[in-house]
Amino acid sequence: MEAGKEKERVLKQRQVLLFFVLLGIAQAGFQPRHYSVAEEMERGSFVANLLKDLGLKIGELAARGPRVVSKGKKLNLQVDRQTGDLLLNEKLDREELCGPTEPCVLPFQVLLENPLQIFQAELRVRDINDHSPVFLDKEMILKISESITPRTTFLIECAQDLDVGNNSLQNYTISPNIHFHLKLQDSSNGILPQLVLDKALDREEQPEIRLTLTAVDGGTPPRSGSALILVEVVDINDNAPEFAKLLYEVQISENSPIGSQVATVSARDLDIGTYGEISYTFFQASEDIRNTFRINTQSGELLLTQKLDFESVQTYTVNVQATDGGGLSGSCVVFVQVMDLNDNPPELTISTLTNHIPENLQETIVAVFSVSDPDSGDNGRMVCFIQEDLPFFLKPSVENFYTLVINTALDRETRSEYNVTITVTDLGSPRLKTDHNITIWVSDVNDNAPTFTQNFHTLFIRENNSPALHMGSVSATDRDSGTNAQITYSLLPPQDPHLPLDSLVSINADNGHLFALRSLDYEALRAFEFRVGATDAGSPALSSEALVRVVVVDENDNSPFVLYPLQNGSAPCTELVPRAAEAGYLVTKVVAVDGDSGQNAWLSYQLLKATEPGLFSVWAHNGEVHTARLLSERDAAKHRLIVLVKDNGEPPLSATVTLHVLLVDGFSQLYLPLPEMAPDEAQADLLTVYLVIALASVSSLFLFSLVLFVAVRLCGRNRAALVGRCPLPEGHFPGHLVDVSGTGTLSQSYQYEVCLTGGSGTSEFKFLKPIIPNFLSQGADRVSETNTSFRNSFEFS
Repeated sequence: MEAGKEKERVLKQRQVLLFFVLLGIAQAGFQPRHYSVAEEMERGSFVANLLKDLGLKIGELAARGPRVVSKGKKLNLQVDRQTGDLLLNEKLDREELCGPTEPCVLPFQVLLENPLQIFQAELRVRDINDHSPVFLDKEMILKISESITPRTTFLIECAQDLDVGNNSLQNYTISPNIHFHLKLQDSSNGILPQLVLDKALDREEQPEIRLTLTAVDGGTPPRSGSALILVEVVDINDNAPEFAKLLYEVQISENSPIGSQVATVSARDLDIGTYGEISYTFFQASEDIRNTFRINTQSGELLLTQKLDFESVQTYTVNVQATDGGGLSGSCVVFVQVMDLNDNPPELTISTLTNHIPENLQETIVAVFSVSDPDSGDNGRMVCFIQEDLPFFLKPSVENFYTLVINTALDRETRSEYNVTITVTDLGSPRLKTDHNITIWVSDVNDNAPTFTQNFHTLFIRENNSPALHMGSVSATDRDSGTNAQITYSLLPPQDPHLPLDSLVSINADNGHLFALRSLDYEALRAFEFRVGATDAGSPALSSEALVRVVVVDENDNSPFVLYPLQNGSAPCTELVPRAAEAGYLVTKVVAVDGDSGQNAWLSYQLLKATEPGLFSVWAHNGEVHTARLLSERDAAKHRLIVLVKDNGEPPLSATVTLHVLLVDGFSQLYLPLPEMAPDEAQADLLTVYLVIALASVSSLFLFSLVLFVAVRLCGRNRAALVGRCPLPEGHFPGHLVDVSGTGTLSQSYQYEVCLTGGSGTSEFKFLKPIIPNFLSQGADRVSETNTSFRNSFEFS
């Protein structure tokens, strides 16, 4: 529920942010706000209060994160987020920012975030009288012929004043004298001072005249600068130099090397001799022109002395003066136009940047930036783009502002980091570009459940294990990171309510290790299943589960158990064998079982001890006892056989059974030695004895067999209830009947039900059970045959 509310809140914030971005773009088209400030004001000086213009209250401004952005970073302003005051971050020098341009207006933008808004504004820097007029030449020499008539005008050097308006140069004065006065003439370059001759010069009377020229600006208080004018009186020179052209217009590329020829001016003088010798100099040239160019005084060749920069100065107006040997001069103008080259790559300025973005968000603003190029024309036009294989796009705004926005939802598990390269290129030739790299990290959200390496685990544990045995491990991974990937393992409630899982198995919650809590018994519990859960530590937590099957592996811990003949301490069972039996005659069969499985339950039989060795043999695989040879009169009547039953385990376990065998002459008479008597009487008495013994034996054996049959049946049912009656595992052959015919040495026919032990997958017998005993009536007086019939009626479980 909380996760749903959080997602709804984020969606509403994104909608509000998009609304304010669109509103900011719409408002950005309004006329810019105008502010003004005097130059050279101290850092922290108040410029204006922005709250009213921005339409915000005092408490709202700090939350919007205001900042001031200016093109080329010329302005260094700051906004007090508490009061909304726009303050200076450093002193402003109007002459450095705008030069001779008046008014000095610098544009800037106020950037608001949350949502994004851009306000256009202009700051006018007002001039103060902080510069005095300066003459570049502290001493000016004028050579004037004594033949010059009064009212002749002479050009003199102007002073330079970096201030503008009323603070600029306003007037010139000259020291009092009788020969000259000043004439001031207005021009596009300001006031031009001219020296006018009032009285003819006489070199013999005064060969030179020293005058002080003073330039005064209009500031309050006014500032001034002065220079010395040295007038040298020369002989008559009646022709002034004349230039071939009064205006020279030339173009020069901004990448021209130092020493390049810009132009060549040429003047001629009709005089001869020293009066006809012309020298070229700069006239009324600013310091910038003197630093950028030089002129060959003899040839008039204008040369470049420093690199040109179109972005700083686009044109130069150079005044060149030609002076002859007699002091007469003429002037011309060289107009130099600097040709722009694409020599400035675009500039990119980041205003807002968010490096960590939660996954699964869409249309989120990552960065806000602006681009600029100081070149002109196509050299200053720009295009901006990013790589095409990224889930981001650029959204243009106003005044070369762009926003970097997420295009589709990000998935940290697919990609956790993005390197976005913003490329800005101009349209000049050749094109120049600027690359700016932004690294964006995707923050994790718990959107992946733990995954088990295996959904089904099978563990094999030997029975009789020690408690706290490490059985195995389960392992799960989580594609998330941090706490969202911390996994805790647990046992889930068993689906079988009768399975005591808490007393059988435990699990380590940190690493998934499984431990057996107690010793397992194969004969009691052969296999069991349980579920394991893996839960991460995210919010909300996610989980998954896996199934674990534990198979108990049998060990040879059960000795063979003899089912027949019974060894219960009662009177031993005697097997009767006729002396006329042939070799290989079936005397009896030892039947035994083993509670283990597999090769631990494979039984073998061998004759361990016999009264007369060599007379009887035991078949190793089925326990049948046969005569090994023909019987003779010399063989003893009573025999005692000890049979060893051994399993195939490691180490093997065994049991022994004792058999009693009685040799008789036939089933109609018992071979019993009696005292001699008359033949007739002896024959009658012997027959009577035989009948009594036969009747008593048959009755006793029948009663004993009936009691034993009932007891064995009850015992078999109890064991079947414990271990189950021969379960048929899925995928194995069902139980079937094997018929053992009595056509060999057996006097009867037997049918046995063959059943495989559950889950063994081998051909081992779980038990043998005679199903249909076949009584062949070959004489009721044959006691041995009757005993065999009783034995075959037993059911072995």
